[in-house]
This record gives sequence, structure tokens and C-alpha cells, in this order.
Amino acid sequence: MLNMKMMVAVILLSIISLPLFNKFLASRRQVADLLVTNGSIYTSDSSLPFADSMAVGNGRILGIGNYSSLEALAGYQTQYLNLEGRIVLPGFIDSHVHFLPAGLQMARVELRQADTKEKFIEIVKAAATNMEHGTWILGGGWNNDFWGGKLPMGTWIDDITENNPVWLSRMDGHMGLANSLALKIAGVTKKTEDPIGGTVVRNTGGEPTGLLIDSAMKLVLSCIPEVSKDDKREALDRASNLALKRGVTTVVDFGRYFPGASVELPWEDLTDVYRWADISGKLKIRVCLFFPMRTWSRLSDLIDKTGRKLSQRIYLGGVKDFFDGSLGSSSALFYQAYAEEPHNYGLQVTNIDDLFNSTVSSDKSGLQVAIHAIGDRANGMILDLYNSVVATNGMRDRRFRIEHAQHLAPGAAAKFGQQHVVASVQPDHLLDDAESAIKKLGLDRAQEGSYMFKSILDGGAVLAFGSDWPVADINPLSSIKTAMKRIPPGWKNGWITSERISLPEALTAYTISAAEACFLDKDVGSLSVGKMADFVVLTVNSSESFAEHGSASIAATYVGGRRAYFQHI
Repeated sequence: MLNMKMMVAVILLSIISLPLFNKFLASRRQVADLLVTNGSIYTSDSSLPFADSMAVGNGRILGIGNYSSLEALAGYQTQYLNLEGRIVLPGFIDSHVHFLPAGLQMARVELRQADTKEKFIEIVKAAATNMEHGTWILGGGWNNDFWGGKLPMGTWIDDITENNPVWLSRMDGHMGLANSLALKIAGVTKKTEDPIGGTVVRNTGGEPTGLLIDSAMKLVLSCIPEVSKDDKREALDRASNLALKRGVTTVVDFGRYFPGASVELPWEDLTDVYRWADISGKLKIRVCLFFPMRTWSRLSDLIDKTGRKLSQRIYLGGVKDFFDGSLGSSSALFYQAYAEEPHNYGLQVTNIDDLFNSTVSSDKSGLQVAIHAIGDRANGMILDLYNSVVATNGMRDRRFRIEHAQHLAPGAAAKFGQQHVVASVQPDHLLDDAESAIKKLGLDRAQEGSYMFKSILDGGAVLAFGSDWPVADINPLSSIKTAMKRIPPGWKNGWITSERISLPEALTAYTISAAEACFLDKDVGSLSVGKMADFVVLTVNSSESFAEHGSASIAATYVGGRRAYFQHI
């Protein structure tokens, strides 16, 4: 009888103690917070390209493979995500955005849909209707190629904005339109000289038309009241929500620094927006921040104190400068003149000697350098500059970047691989540029050297994809399809189809290569054990259909193993 009572007591004690025992065991081994199962997981990790399950713990990947190899990582509090066969990809890394300007633009006058002069005027008129007198009307996104190529003038909108100064940037950010009141406030007159690296566009009588190109934009930009902290913080939230909806979990942010803008803006945003959001738990995605090259010593000092990783979500990337303008603004620098402007070869917005010296100094301090180059001459000169910097400072893993690399002279594509220069490109730009390039450069020049993704890859270079948002929309799945198909709107066939790339190549450019391009490959870019659990779930479960058509949408986005976006499907 006594033995029976003791046995019952032992059994009861065991039952009571089991949860405590399980908790003890869990404390002695890794236990998954989340177990992702029954999926088609593309890892971007060449050592294990595909899997069906993934274990996540404390924001990182604990294991990946088949379910049977991971079920031992499950504990009594582990949550399960049954993918029901859907495709999972690493979280996309957008290699080139202007994040706060994009968020700000979302609340400003949007002219991307203006395809006629009348529509342009109508949109501005609607924005001016309820504006308080004296308030700046700000916005952008216009593309004169949408209505035949004729550039807008301030006189288009002067009558409807006589009480408000106006600044409307072209979609590429290298040209803007000011109305007469804004020019008056800025003191821009017939006597105003063109600044170095910029142009005040004038009519036949020498009067400013309202258009300012590249560094000339500073004449008006310096007069626009600074955005408030609250407005910038709201812009970050808007931008983050859209990025997550599009499957982007990390952005490489080149900030609010454009030709003519203050070099202080990205530094103010680091403190007022990014660090504030991070400390307050409101930074929803990871950001890798680049700063104006003129401030390289300040960034070097900060990295010496803090390291490149300020937190789990803020990385200090490097420095950036501009060398030319853009094709759409006819300010990209080419070896040959523009087809319709025989005396225009584009603009060199930065002195090459000054750029070399600042690049040498930045590189010597260990900073990563990125330089904007669009025209074939600009790209050729920057490749040569980088080669000279290496000869001066010696070999190391520096990962120099060229931002855009849109038009290349013969032989230039191979140099990216030979010199270990990252090509940071934006596929969706070709959708807007195809017809413009043919018109501005001529068919042969446009066909021979534009958006040479395949050639750059074949040369062994790192190809990193991005959007340049808000210049183009932030939408990796769209960009991937563009890189695969290269079919501009209204075209039946692709543009320069020899430069198409495959789905795996495009995915790599948006994931692990994008991570390598900014030294984040130890943390993100692939679904590998130990890395951050940043991933996206697609709405499709057919890898064959996705590979053939590149068509899908985002069902869910996870950052650090936590769901940050979800679409009901």
C-alpha cells in the first residue's frame, strides 16, 4: 500500500515538474521561436540553395534544411508557420534609395502621372488650391519624355501659383522647376551665372526659364525651409511601410544629399530620425547609411568610436559623391555629344582632382566609397580614378562602388570585375530610359552600351540591384522581372535582349550580392545559419512559373523572425 502511494506521488510530481523540466532543457539548448515548414525556400546560399524548413531563434536563423533535421529545435513555446508550399526568399536589399526623400515625396505633389502639359498644370493647380499664401509647394516625379520631350517652364504655372513659391524636381533628381516667385526669392535673374557643375536654363533672351540643373539647384534649394523633425519621422514610417510591403528588409540609403543640397542633411537625419527611431523601437527595417564624401573625416571618427554597426538595424556604410548628372536631364557625361545637342557632352559636377584626393583620403581611412556615374565617359573616368587610388593606397578588400553605371564604353563592363568594383544598378530605370536613350544618343550608341547587366556579370563583378527610390518605385519583384525581360512599356520586344539575366542571377543581385556590396554579408543577404532571419513569403508556390515569368507578389515580410507585413490571400 505504501509503495502504491509512493508511486502515485512520483507520477504526480513528474507531471507537475514536466513543464519545469522542459524549461530547464530549453535553457540548455537552442530552441526555435519560430519553425517555418512546408515551403520552397530559396536561400541565396550556394552551400544549400534550397530547403523546405527553417528554424528561427532570437531573431536569427538557427537551422535550415528539411523538417526532420530541425524538429528537435522545437520547444513548447515554438510557433509554427506552415507555408503550404509557397516560395520563400531572403529579405530583399535595395542597394540604392533616398529613403526620407521618398517618404516625404509620398505626401507631396506627385507628377509621375503627368503625360501632357495640361495634366502637369492641372496637378499643380489642384495642389495650389488650398495652400496658405506664402507656403512652398513642393513635389516632383515629372518626366518630360512622357509628353514628347519638351521641358516645362515656370510660365506654365506662374498664373496659378502667384502666391506660393514652387519647386518641383524632375524624376531623376538632377533637374527641378521653380516658378517666378521662387526664382525671385532665390535672387535668380538674367545676370545669375551658372555655378560649377550646374546650369541655369535660359530662353533665347537670356532670361531664366525656371529650370535648374544639378548644382544650380542649390540656388533655390537653399531657400526652402527645412523639414521638421516630426515630418521626417513620419516620412520614415511611410517609407518603411511601403518598403516592407514590397519585401524590402534592408536599404542602402544615400539620404537627402543631392547636387546643390547641404552636406549636413544626412547627419541631421542620422540623429533626428534614424537613431531616434531605433532607440524608441520604431525603426522597422535595417538601414545602411552613406554620407557626403566631403564629410569623410567625420564619418571616420564616428566609426572609430562606435564601429560600423550602431545597432541591429543601423549600419554606417561609407561615403558618396557625384561625378555627372543624368541622361534625362541631358547632364550625364559622355565621350560623344548628345545627338540633338551637338555642343553638349554632359556635366562634370565634381572636379576630378578634388574627387581623387577625397577618395584617396576616404579610402585610406578604411571607408567604403561610392560614386555616381551614368554617362560612358563618367564611368570610364571613375574606373580609372579607382585604379589610381588602389595604386596609391595599396590592395585591400575595399569594394569600391559605382552607382548607376548605366552607359558604358566598349571594354568598360569587363573592368568592373577586373578591378573588383561593385556595379550598383537599377533595372527599372531602363523602362523610362529606353526611348530617351535612343533619342538622345542615337540608336547605335544606345544599343551598344546601355544597362549592361549580363556583360558586367560575365566579367566577374558583383552586381547589386536597387531602385533609386523615389526616382523609380521601390519594387524588387518588378525590377527582377525587368532584368529578366527588359521590355519597356508599350514595347512588344525586349531592349538589348543580349543583356537579359536569369531569375537566379537577378535574385542574387537583390540578396547576397547586394549584401556583399555594402559589407553586410555576415548578417543578411542569404538564409544561412547565424544570419538575421529576414525573409519574404511570396503568394505563389510554383517555382517554374516564377522562374519563367518573374511574376508574384509579397504575401508576408519578416524582419528578425517577426512578421512586419502581411497580405490576406
